[in-house]
Amino acid sequence: MDDKMEHHDNSHKHGHQNHKHDDHENHDHHDHHAQMVEDFKKRFWISLIVTIPILVLSPLIQEFIGVKGTFNFYGDMYLLFALSTFIYFYGGYPFLKGFIDELKNKEPGMMTLIALAISVAYFYSGAVVFGVKGDAFFWELATLIDIMLLGHWIEMRSVMGASRALEELAKLMPDEAHLIQDDGSTIDVAVSELNHEDIILIKPGEKVPADGRIIEGTTSINEAMMTGESKPVSKGEGDEVIGGSINGEGSLKIVVEKTGDETFLSQVVKMVREAQESKSKTQNLANKAAFWLTIAAISAGAITMFAWLTFTGQSFNFALTRTVTVMVITCPHALGLAIPLVVAVSTALSAKHGLLIRNRTAFENARNIQAIVFDKTGTLTKGEFGITDTIIFDDTVDKNEALKLTATVESESEHPIAAGIVKSFSEETDGKKYELKDFNSMPGKGIEGNVNGKNIKVVSPGYLSENNITISENEKIDKLSGEGKTVVFLLVDEKLTAAFALADIIREDSKEAIKQLKKLGIKPMMLTGDNKKVAKWVAEELGLDDYFAEVLPDKKAEKIKVVQSRGMVVAMTGDGVNDAPALAQADVGIAIGAGTDVAVETADIILVKSNPKDVVSLIKFAKATYKKMIQNLIWATGYNVIAIPLAAGVLFTYGIALSPAIGAVLMSASTVIVAINAKLLKV
Repeated sequence: MDDKMEHHDNSHKHGHQNHKHDDHENHDHHDHHAQMVEDFKKRFWISLIVTIPILVLSPLIQEFIGVKGTFNFYGDMYLLFALSTFIYFYGGYPFLKGFIDELKNKEPGMMTLIALAISVAYFYSGAVVFGVKGDAFFWELATLIDIMLLGHWIEMRSVMGASRALEELAKLMPDEAHLIQDDGSTIDVAVSELNHEDIILIKPGEKVPADGRIIEGTTSINEAMMTGESKPVSKGEGDEVIGGSINGEGSLKIVVEKTGDETFLSQVVKMVREAQESKSKTQNLANKAAFWLTIAAISAGAITMFAWLTFTGQSFNFALTRTVTVMVITCPHALGLAIPLVVAVSTALSAKHGLLIRNRTAFENARNIQAIVFDKTGTLTKGEFGITDTIIFDDTVDKNEALKLTATVESESEHPIAAGIVKSFSEETDGKKYELKDFNSMPGKGIEGNVNGKNIKVVSPGYLSENNITISENEKIDKLSGEGKTVVFLLVDEKLTAAFALADIIREDSKEAIKQLKKLGIKPMMLTGDNKKVAKWVAEELGLDDYFAEVLPDKKAEKIKVVQSRGMVVAMTGDGVNDAPALAQADVGIAIGAGTDVAVETADIILVKSNPKDVVSLIKFAKATYKKMIQNLIWATGYNVIAIPLAAGVLFTYGIALSPAIGAVLMSASTVIVAINAKLLKV
């Protein structure tokens, strides 16, 4: 016993250390990002303060505001140089460091451009102070660095805001759990110390500390943050609960089934992080555009300098000003942010709404889906028997009474059909059954018992033919059997009273989902191992374009290939257990009902709720996300196309020329617009 306890303690400690290590890594990553945001903020404010005396001492600014010579004194240019040197090295440090990193990686980008622009401005102006003929433009250097720092600070705050959903998810877990010991007493332990098979107590209003199964108690649980389901879900003995959800009015005892990295929440956080880190095709497109913009910037700068000096006779300083402006304008700042921001926002948003994206490329492909193949059982249907049709043969008995009599007798049976009848009864009525006496099972034929002094039998069609009981509405019964439904008959004192047809119940949401998919021009199809009659009935009820019946699990992937061979982009939606090969074969694999199968490796996208309508939301969201990406790319590059010629001075003869500072303002504005546009994305 002592050995066992010692092992238990050690495993607790070991689990705790692992958990702490993971937390520490995540925490460090978050802290590092927060420090960077703070660093940009601090550098911006300090640089801005130092910029004030630079502006006051700059001859160009003095002339501009009509106070030329007022603030001049002996050595003022040396002071100007000293202040500018501080701004160049302190404010410009992140850009100079970024420039070196980009050169090391052989990937010139926006840091290269900013570093080139500020270095050209600084060294040229320094040369002017120490004797080279020309105008110093330290004020332009200072304002350029200020605006770049401000742009980066705003950007990083936006990025941080977008990935904050991860931190919010991590915060959902409580720190402590009430562990029930062998003697029935409870002790509070850290959640990280919980083990499989531990039994814990959850009081009303508390957060569920781990994934597990209820062994005692009933309650309603708010799973909104996990599944997006706004209504609290009723839970009782045998039901599963997700760590991080909020317990309602009842007290619960649960047995812990998943801890640490296995938990639903950890899987969600992991998937969201993977999705944020995985580069999409569109992202690569943006990187390519940024690289070519860098080449364009350096080329445009060189051409600008050469053209002004060679063909116009303008001063070197003027040509240099134009060159610096071109390099500032061309900086692919907004472009570098255009896609990552949309990716971060869409990943965080989708996780909040119960859409877990594991593969960004497949998610982007979702906008092109032309056909979607659903697994039947548990996806389009509930995966449980229920009454679909009722036929009354005896006018003296109404539908509710017939159902009540049938449910009373069936409540003693273990058969799935019996469970379906009892469930339908409790859903359609007050659920109060009659008292049952002398219950008796008739193997292969049905069951019977005494209710209110009457002999009640619920039997199969075989029993009727054996006892020569004729059915007045044979056609209706044949039609129901033809749809693959199971039909049972109610006999009251051997008199045929009613018939009930049972089938796997079609979800209400399925009908709506199919309707919406057809509106989007997508062909909905179904794949099932069930017989052709049942498949045909479900397909007709839902209005599907095609269906494949009696398909064995290992043949499901082949059916996906069949649809793909028709030249369509195909999505497969299933519960992920026997559907794995088909999910892998499809262009987009969507697993439904992630509560049980959160780590289905073959699915690209996981829908937390078992709701087919979420597939429609997913496709619409993929379209909206792609649209945002394209909008941002157009804005980021389109802006450069217009701004570069203006910066180079093509309209200089008309008195229009952009200064480096105005260039920086416009560039930062483009960055902010891209960030705001990404934030406007909605599910």
